[in-house]
Amino acid sequence: MPGFVDEAQVHVRGGNGGAGAVSFRREAHVAKGGPDGGDGGAGGDVHLVASNQVASLLAFEDHPHRRAGDGTHGGGKRRHGRRGTDLVVAVPEGTVVRSAEGDVLADLAVSGDRFLAAAGGRGGRGNARFLTNRLRAPAFAEQGELGEERWLDLELELMADVAVVGFPNAGKSTLVAAVSAARPKIADYPFTTLQPHLGVVETDGDRSQFVIADIPGLVEGAAEGRGLGHRFLRHVQRARILLVLADLASGELDPPEQVSVLLDELRQFRPELLGRPRLVVGSKVDAVPVAERPEPAGYGGELEISAVTGEHMAELVQRLAAMVSEARAATPAPRRSVVTHRPDSGGIEVGRDGTTWVVSGREAVRAVAVSDLTDPDALAHVQRRLKRIGVDRALARAGAREGDSVRIGDLAFSYEDG
Repeated sequence: MPGFVDEAQVHVRGGNGGAGAVSFRREAHVAKGGPDGGDGGAGGDVHLVASNQVASLLAFEDHPHRRAGDGTHGGGKRRHGRRGTDLVVAVPEGTVVRSAEGDVLADLAVSGDRFLAAAGGRGGRGNARFLTNRLRAPAFAEQGELGEERWLDLELELMADVAVVGFPNAGKSTLVAAVSAARPKIADYPFTTLQPHLGVVETDGDRSQFVIADIPGLVEGAAEGRGLGHRFLRHVQRARILLVLADLASGELDPPEQVSVLLDELRQFRPELLGRPRLVVGSKVDAVPVAERPEPAGYGGELEISAVTGEHMAELVQRLAAMVSEARAATPAPRRSVVTHRPDSGGIEVGRDGTTWVVSGREAVRAVAVSDLTDPDALAHVQRRLKRIGVDRALARAGAREGDSVRIGDLAFSYEDG
C-alpha cells in the first residue's frame, strides 16, 4: 500500500432525523388530555476539516464511507429525541473538494477550514405541534428526514514554499534528500518518483525553515494530460517559489530545450505560474567534465549544483531561503475563511416529465416525504402547507390545467385549479 495518496473519493451521509411521536396526555383526573408527542432529534452532520496533522488522503483509499449519527425518536410527555452525533473528518491542508460532476465545492487550504459535506436530516415534529383550534386531537406526526448523501472527489494540492520542477531523473529526489530529512526513493532511471515528497529545510544562519516539495518528473505534453501530467502539475499550484532543474548530464535534451519545455508545460497548465519567482539551476554538474559544461546564461541558469558532491548546495539553500522570505513578506498570510456549504434553499421549481408536472424544491419534497399521507388530517395539513409555500402558484404560472397529473416526491395527484 502506498504511503501517500493525493486523490480519493469519499461517500458522505448525514444522519437520519428521528420520527416525531404520536401521544396523548393520559393522567388520572384528566378527562381529555391533549396531544403531547415530542419531536424527533435531527441527524448529525458530516464535516470535512483541514488539519495539519494529516499528510495525505490514504485513510479514504480502502474505507471511503463516512456517516454521522442518527437522531432518536420523540416520545410522550413532549420528550424530544436526541440529536445525532456530528462526524468531523480530518483531511490534509490543501484539499480541494469536488462534486461528482467536477464542480469545486470547497478549497480547504488552511488548517481549521471547514466544509459541511452532508447535512443531517431534520427531525419529525410530534403531534403536539399540530394542535390548532380547528384540529384539537391530531393523531399524526412527521417521520424524520433522511440525511443528505453523496459521493465527493478529494484532490490534494501540496502546501510547499518551493516546488522542484524537472524532467524524470533530473536529480530532484537527490536534491530534496540532500537538503532536508526527507528520504524519497532514488535510483538512476526515469520516473523513480511516482508520488510527491515534502522536506523541511533549515538554514544554518538564522535557523529559519522552509518546505520543499519533490514533484514527480514532468514530460512533454503533461499539461494536456499525457502520462500523469495533471496529477503532478497541480502540486505546483500553491508553491511560492519554483526551482527549475536542468539536467546537465542528459543525453536527450540539452539544458535550454529542457527549460523551454518545462516552462511551456507550466504556462499551458496555469499561465499565472510563470509569474511566480523562480530559480533555474543546472543539476548533476559532477557528471559533466569541466570543459563540456554549458554556460548557465545559455539556459537561464543561475547556479550549477551537485547534490552528490555538495557543490554549490549551501549557496542554493541560502538563495532559496532568501527568495522564500521575500515571497512570504510580499504575500499576506492565508486568510482563514470558513468554507460554508449551503444546501438547497427550498425554492419551488416546476418541470415536465412527459405529461406529468414535477415539483421540486427542498421544502415541497420534505412536506410530502415526512408525512403520513394515509391519514386524512395529515393529508389536509400537507395540502395547506404546499399552498402556503407557493406550490399552487408555481403550478398555475407554469401552465398547469385542471386534471393534469402532478408529482411531488412520492406523491402523485391531479391538479385542481384553486
